Amino acid sequence: MPIVDSHVHLYPPEANRDPAAWAAERGEVHWATLCTRQRKDGRPVQGFSNVAGLLRAMDAAGIGRAILLGWYWEKPETAAEQNRFYAACIREHPDRLSACATVHPNAGRGPALDAVRRAHEAGFVGLGELSPHSQHHAIDDPTFAEVLALAGELKMPVNLHVTDPESRPFPGRIETPLEDFAALARRFPTTTFILAHWCGVLPLRDPTARELGNVVYDTAASPLLYGPEIWRRFVETVGAERVLFGSDFPLNLYPRLELEAELVRLVAEAKTSGLPTGSLNGIFERNAVRVFGLA
Repeated sequence: MPIVDSHVHLYPPEANRDPAAWAAERGEVHWATLCTRQRKDGRPVQGFSNVAGLLRAMDAAGIGRAILLGWYWEKPETAAEQNRFYAACIREHPDRLSACATVHPNAGRGPALDAVRRAHEAGFVGLGELSPHSQHHAIDDPTFAEVLALAGELKMPVNLHVTDPESRPFPGRIETPLEDFAALARRFPTTTFILAHWCGVLPLRDPTARELGNVVYDTAASPLLYGPEIWRRFVETVGAERVLFGSDFPLNLYPRLELEAELVRLVAEAKTSGLPTGSLNGIFERNAVRVFGLA
């Protein structure tokens, strides 16, 4: 069964070598808070893989393609740096990697829209992972609105970070009111939104959210947020055609079982969820092909 991982992060080699110094130089305070945390035993919470490490993890788990997601950077310059890095990644591995671009409205209307157009011309398949709440701009920011409208016009889905309002506190946690995502989907009906991390199970809490036909959900970081029963519970409520398999690699999803991030266990969790084969085929590959326009 072919698999597409729709939620993967990589960073430039300079960031991998010294994340704290790299973030400090660029003024990326929030990213540093999240990505330099340590567990009680001293192990880092966040892994920092390179392309070769990602491809090895994909091969071990039977994953054919990964969608590289940017980050909700606080500085437009960092967003541009990430996009340049990803452009090189997809040029070098067009058979295994696709990418989404990141953008910040504070770049200004012209530069922000130009960044989207350049990404589209370079073969990027979407935008994200974005987070207005973390990037310090309003949900109704005019430039952000134009970015979302252009993404719809170019058929580039937009991945948005979502924090479950009932999730436990952790350093760097930022509230993302779930009603904001429903409002964006309604305001931009021709734009496809990918709401990350099961969207904080919004459609399970609010039946009206199930009517949003331009919204799909990814499973990123699922084992850190929910039990394995979430797969069947969510799909039975929302439908398998609206779920994308995503890992959040290189985040270690099973820190009590694995020393480092890997992808095998999450694939196995999905396969043993009790979902029928047809549903799994959609979640693992077919939905991503449709949403991202993959060949």
